[in-house]
Amino acid sequence: MKEAIHPEWYAEATVVCACGNTWKTGATVPEIRTDICSACHPFFTGEQRIVDTEGQVDRFMKRLQQRDAIRVAEEERVAARTSPNLAMSELGLAKRYVNLFSESGIEIVGEFIAKLEEGGDEALLEIPGIGRKVLADVKRELRNRGYEVPESAS
Repeated sequence: MKEAIHPEWYAEATVVCACGNTWKTGATVPEIRTDICSACHPFFTGEQRIVDTEGQVDRFMKRLQQRDAIRVAEEERVAARTSPNLAMSELGLAKRYVNLFSESGIEIVGEFIAKLEEGGDEALLEIPGIGRKVLADVKRELRNRGYEVPESAS
């Protein structure tokens, strides 16, 4: 060992805890002060602090209820958007086209899709005043809203 580079060793150093417990150990300082020891630590003494778990559980349950409420609201919103009873006027079509569909007996989305499934695009193009552009616009809007619109045969 090199001389004069090692700290001085105290074989009987005193350790003093904040709870008043003291004991001897070997150290490089004559006295060590600590805040907690095996005589006062809850793990060693068996005294465990009561944690407010009920409050935490209640907060967690509230978050779950809020999440469930948001999911239900979203499902209802999607169901309302894709309802076959949605009026054609709610698709954002010009009033002229809504009236043309209405005169042909197509007032709700379900009737439009049924007519489309029966005769394809041609059945709807037979309605006077309805052209391919309007038909494409209606089909695009229905797809954007989540409806399953049959593909055209042509």
